[in-house]
Amino acid sequence: MSVMKYSDKIYAGVLGKIIGVYMGRPVEGWSYDAIRSRFGYVDYYVAHETGAPFIVPDDDISGTFVFYRALEDNGYPENITAEQVGEAWLNYIVEDKTILWWGGLARSTEHSAYLRLKAGIQPPASGSGEQNGMAIAEQIGSQIFIDTWAMANPANPARAAKMARQAAMVSHDGIAIECAVYLAALESMAFVERDVDVLLRECRQYIGDNAYGKQLNALLDDVIAKCDAANDWREVRDWIEEHHNYARYQGNCPMVPNHLSVIMALKMGGDDFRKSVAIAVSAGWDTDCNAANTGCLNAIRLGLDSINADTDMRGPVADRMYVVSTDGGDCIFDAVREARKILRAAAALNGESIALPTARYAFEYPGSVQGFMPHPSHTFGQAVKAVCNAQTSGDKPGLAIAYSGVSGGVTADVSVQTYVDPSPKAAPDTSYFEVYASPALYSGQTVRAVVDCRQRTNPELRFFIDYYDANDEIDTMLGEQVFSLEKGENTLEWEVPDTHGRAIYRLGIRLSSDERKDGEIVLRTLDWKGSPKRFYMGKANELTPGISPFVIRTKWMIAFMNSTKHTGPDYLATFAISHPERNGVLTIGTTEWDDYAVASRIQFVHAKYAGLVARAKGHRRYYAAVFRDGSYQIIKRKGGELTVLATSEQSYAEGDWHDVRFEVEGEALSMYIDGKLVVHAADTEFRTGAAGYVADEGAIVASTFAVTAR
Repeated sequence: MSVMKYSDKIYAGVLGKIIGVYMGRPVEGWSYDAIRSRFGYVDYYVAHETGAPFIVPDDDISGTFVFYRALEDNGYPENITAEQVGEAWLNYIVEDKTILWWGGLARSTEHSAYLRLKAGIQPPASGSGEQNGMAIAEQIGSQIFIDTWAMANPANPARAAKMARQAAMVSHDGIAIECAVYLAALESMAFVERDVDVLLRECRQYIGDNAYGKQLNALLDDVIAKCDAANDWREVRDWIEEHHNYARYQGNCPMVPNHLSVIMALKMGGDDFRKSVAIAVSAGWDTDCNAANTGCLNAIRLGLDSINADTDMRGPVADRMYVVSTDGGDCIFDAVREARKILRAAAALNGESIALPTARYAFEYPGSVQGFMPHPSHTFGQAVKAVCNAQTSGDKPGLAIAYSGVSGGVTADVSVQTYVDPSPKAAPDTSYFEVYASPALYSGQTVRAVVDCRQRTNPELRFFIDYYDANDEIDTMLGEQVFSLEKGENTLEWEVPDTHGRAIYRLGIRLSSDERKDGEIVLRTLDWKGSPKRFYMGKANELTPGISPFVIRTKWMIAFMNSTKHTGPDYLATFAISHPERNGVLTIGTTEWDDYAVASRIQFVHAKYAGLVARAKGHRRYYAAVFRDGSYQIIKRKGGELTVLATSEQSYAEGDWHDVRFEVEGEALSMYIDGKLVVHAADTEFRTGAAGYVADEGAIVASTFAVTAR
């Protein structure tokens, strides 16, 4: 049976996961008594009451939706290995910055595992109690990252459990692995089994036949019996606190109390999605983790409609999620596109061919809006705007944009985020997981949209962008082209104007009219593909006029995903890139950039090798045109393997400046120095990816940066 049968439930699972995070995150770290005293019972979003941001970067989200990319990167093997998952950690994590809590060796479980992987210690040793201590190895992280392994294996709990075991061994040991395996099996079986008691009973067969498995089975016997006997979830919560509180286990966030909390929420929440997530939050302990796992499982089990059965849980979220990794252009993501990725994995694992929407925004799921919302200017106290509402169209897929009172200077504006939110509420000091991202949209790309109008007369449409200007302030650039909308489907194309290398934060649609218009248009699809026609960044003093030599961080600089240790703006050039270890990479762009040339004027200072990167998917999978061993080379990095694809006969001198251009077109890879072709290679492995720089145990200085479509 085709995995497309499970499409809506996969989407629901993604939503359930992120909704759980957004409900639980504002009270994470609060005691049970503090939550109860302040809120009583948390059954909706409370971020605004705690001063926390609402849509946040979070390890539960980033780790879950990044680490399973090991499937895609290795051709969707049914027998994925822990080593392959560990390589995904190394490829997609930026050390000390993204995904994990960087609490230190023997303090943070995942940080400890990362350091072991970086040192060449392969799983299962990387996460073992022998290597890191059992107190570290039996924390909650193995469980919070596990949902995608289940969703990629709908109705196949045996394979989900097998993959989950391999994934969990990267960073954990002991009962933490068994709990992760059990949860993955529960979520996978939940695609076809609705009864919680059946799930809890049948999935115990996937728990390991070892001492830790026996421990987990005994714990399950106890907590399930307590739930069956209790009249209220708080009775069960009190029992967990008495017998399995944090003080009985070592470490910062032990698995056992949190796993029991998830089981309690599933049992005591019944067939009520909102109630189950509310219990997981209100019970305390690791609130966002427990609510996210509970939300994912119950959204799968109960279906998409269950999420909004009591109230609108989906509207405020609007499908939005940050998936933070070295693939910065995919950071600003949404639940629809993530569901597509999981579906592709599920289909590949089953040997199926499936047809999915090719447009970035196609709104194919009921109620999906993919991050589109009224533009922030539609608020009281700012410019007067028309009443504007964005929601899924009622018939075939599309975003219905309803407007009222559009006339003269009163417009209706909707927009979608394409980069990190620049508002003060998104500042790093409000979140211990920072948002690192590259823009998804760039100058020189062509936006294509299909707009359906049911009325005879319609407002005019113009695209616009919000972007950082030369003063690092958000400004709006309105497209010059004005589209007259006719009844029926209108196909529109608009080339994104030049922002002079500065990041684009939002893409918007503005509706306007000389005479009053009320009504609705439907955005059927919106998309942009491939490399930008030309994206250019000038010198630092052009990007930031009057830049000081002491400035180490600018708004245009942080648009690059940076795994180097000591890189910043160079006030006489553009970048000074320095990395004391192997393989420091700096990239910008998306995994969809295909054929292009990346160019920069580079001074090779001193390094094992350094130069330009192209078609990067993560920071350990890329091509590069480099200065190395006294000659020019084209190399390929794939994980820990470095392959020299071609070497020139020409040599260089340290300290000299050269115009370097690296062209990637199809299988052809060409390096130009000062306008002359010096080395050429051919390779077919990497077809798309971001562009940037690499420095291996050394430094370069770079002046200007350009990407031009081929």
